[in-house]
Amino acid sequence: MPDQVEQWLAELLRLNDEEEKVTEKQIKIVQAAVEIFAEKGYSATSTSEIAQKAGVAEGTIFRHYKTKQNLLIAIVTPIMEKLVAPFVIRNFQEVLNVQYEHFEDFMRAMLINRLAFTRKYAPVLKVMIHEIPFNPDLQAQFMEHVSTNVVERVRRIVVHFQAQGQIIEAPADSIVRMCASTIVGYAVTRYLLAPERDWNDDEEIDLMVRFMMHGLSLNPVR
Repeated sequence: MPDQVEQWLAELLRLNDEEEKVTEKQIKIVQAAVEIFAEKGYSATSTSEIAQKAGVAEGTIFRHYKTKQNLLIAIVTPIMEKLVAPFVIRNFQEVLNVQYEHFEDFMRAMLINRLAFTRKYAPVLKVMIHEIPFNPDLQAQFMEHVSTNVVERVRRIVVHFQAQGQIIEAPADSIVRMCASTIVGYAVTRYLLAPERDWNDDEEIDLMVRFMMHGLSLNPVR
């Protein structure tokens, strides 16, 4: 795992220090688990592999986390609570708090912001994508933190531009889902599924903005 990923993951885990002291061994265990989970998936990973990667005894993992499931939760919970909730919102404020004149400008800013976020946090996001569909606890955390803190903010922005007559009258939730699908689909393909391809992000961003605007504009380009 690259040094920069190790650094931010260690810092993220230490955000819990005021509530529960995180040891250096725990940080090493979680870093090793993130790397192996991202590469092989949760189900195909053994605690012995994690222990070997972390340079600790397997019993140390169970002393700290009891089960492999608890270890997965220990990885994702701080991401949800500290990263996806307040951290992402704080990082997203530079997009959400700007008064845009056009919906197209908002969409472009959101694309640039979210792609940069995905690039920086790709390893843990890959683990989340692997596991959230099959884990009800993680699904509940995702819906609580992401839906409440992010989707509702974007929805209000969509309603604002609808009131200005810049985009079509349609359920705001549907518009949010369509835009999110475009952004997430590219981000996942670009940074998680096929990062080795020769990507031109600027060109792709232009194409995605045109795609979304032509579908939502009251006067689509023919």
